[in-house]
Amino acid sequence: MPASSDDVADTDTRPVLLLLHGGGPGVDAESNWASVRSRLSPRFRCLAPDLLGFGTAISGANGIVGPRAWAMARARQVLDLLDRESLDRVHLVGNSAAGGAAALALLSMAPDRVERAVVMGGAGTGPLPPSVPFYDDPTEESMRTTLGRLVADESVHDELLDELAAIRLRQALRPGAEPAFRSMFADVNDPPHMDLARIATPVLALHGERDRVSPVGVSERLVDSLPDARLKVVAGAGHWIHVDRPDEFCSLVGEFLSS
Repeated sequence: MPASSDDVADTDTRPVLLLLHGGGPGVDAESNWASVRSRLSPRFRCLAPDLLGFGTAISGANGIVGPRAWAMARARQVLDLLDRESLDRVHLVGNSAAGGAAALALLSMAPDRVERAVVMGGAGTGPLPPSVPFYDDPTEESMRTTLGRLVADESVHDELLDELAAIRLRQALRPGAEPAFRSMFADVNDPPHMDLARIATPVLALHGERDRVSPVGVSERLVDSLPDARLKVVAGAGHWIHVDRPDEFCSLVGEFLSS
């Protein structure tokens, strides 16, 4: 599984931070974390894999259906990565319905491998969207509209959103990307979600005050279900907190993971 990592020497003493990207159409790790990775790297050795079903990891995802199955499969993918990199314990940042859900699944599956975790935008614990984004109208304009909902004020990020729409359109139209994406939102009879009350790892839930994808109440309910969690609502930010408020995002992450 390809993963981008900071170049480090064997003597690197920075704690390892695993960055798990979000779940929008055409996403990959590199574009998802571009706004904050250079800010985090002085304090953490950042490792950012493409999660199953996205970017360089579209192939090999056949037969996975439903949100919970995808979360568990990605958690196993991350565990394999940690084993290959000989990493016993790491910090996590999980973004939204892909990375956030995978982070929770990993905390449930292998709590001894994670020191602290930050999850964003409800971590996929809210209801399924009423329709699958983008693929019913797979055009650059549709992609641009989809991405525009992720920030609080599109006019502030016009150039970035235009650039990302072109990049993510190409990735979303790769062979296998559409069926994989649609299966992530399949309303199947999943077994009950992992028991959040058994997750003892310290968790910080970040949610944008102006999130137009997932209401703040989703993160409020998530925090209430976790034994050692707290919520920070970021003023003026949308679903993409790390894009709308990159400096505040990095400060919050750094302070929590270093405490």
